Amino acid sequence: MAAPRITDGVEAESTETGSTQPNSSSGDFKRPQFGTRFLTDPRQVFQHNAWDNVEWTEEQEKAAKKKVSENNHPLPPEKQEEYDNRANEYWNEFYTIHENRFFKDRHWLFTEFPELAPQCNTNHESHPDTSSSDINQQNGCDKKQSRDFASSSGDNCDFPGSSATYRILEVGCGVGNTVFPILKTNNDSGLFVYCCDFSSTAVELVKTNPEYDLNRCFAFVHDLSDAEASFPFPDGTLDVIVLIFVLSALHPDKMQASISRLARLLKPGGVMLLRDYGRYDMAQLRFKKGRCLSENFYVRGDGTRVYFFTQDELHELFTAAGLEKVQNLVDRRLQVNRGKQLTMYRVWIQCKYCKAS
Repeated sequence: MAAPRITDGVEAESTETGSTQPNSSSGDFKRPQFGTRFLTDPRQVFQHNAWDNVEWTEEQEKAAKKKVSENNHPLPPEKQEEYDNRANEYWNEFYTIHENRFFKDRHWLFTEFPELAPQCNTNHESHPDTSSSDINQQNGCDKKQSRDFASSSGDNCDFPGSSATYRILEVGCGVGNTVFPILKTNNDSGLFVYCCDFSSTAVELVKTNPEYDLNRCFAFVHDLSDAEASFPFPDGTLDVIVLIFVLSALHPDKMQASISRLARLLKPGGVMLLRDYGRYDMAQLRFKKGRCLSENFYVRGDGTRVYFFTQDELHELFTAAGLEKVQNLVDRRLQVNRGKQLTMYRVWIQCKYCKAS
């Protein structure tokens, strides 16, 4: 369900690492910046495609608020209900149209989220002494589970990846732009990656990718907004949960229950990683009248929906789910379309929240 959007030829999610700024009210120190391209002379703005560490002026902030306020006229309830009921249809149509031509692998993942890289998997041990018969048995179990979530006989057949020592789940995996870079980069024998999406079309594209390996990965269809929907593994078994441009696709009323359900899947010490749209991002300011569903929640032309967060909103969602803050940052960048001589201000929020050990 999480897909990067493209406007005027520029991806809505960055494939480069920008600068990040802490929540000024939290007292956090500014973390080291990965971006090194700073705009010191406004006359040079069209010399590069992007600029890091962009500060907004009071005038820009005021203009953004005014723009959002002008479009804050929600559609009628019956129209909103239609978009909600047909959400699955819209996302399937989206992936049917774009397939995998629309997407790029997120190579910035391991800079922003080093928890996904092998050197950070220090809270588990690999099992080099596992016999080949045990490995074959586990492989057979996972292949059977790919057809059916039902339990099989044998201790190692409880659920896919049950013998893994480090488990990652990506929610809203789309066509695998996070999953496959993880699998390529992290060769840890104890790693197992789960990935799910609201769209059955997207999940099928993941499964048909030649790099999809049932021995290391398990893809399944899942509706995150359904807090009662089951997962193919027990609570308390995951080390990392990844949410990249996916929570914003849910109806705001369903966000808290969804985060709380995901939090129960984490082991003690497990971490939830999020990167999503921030308030007054360029994409929000470009919505025309007639696209607002509720405050800061919109429907795109293709029927898919998107919400734009503040840091405080996300902090409340995570802490209400019993998680503790590790990081809550705003990433502001200036992207440039040099051909059209356009400047585009992007705002993303990046969070890490952990489950108490």
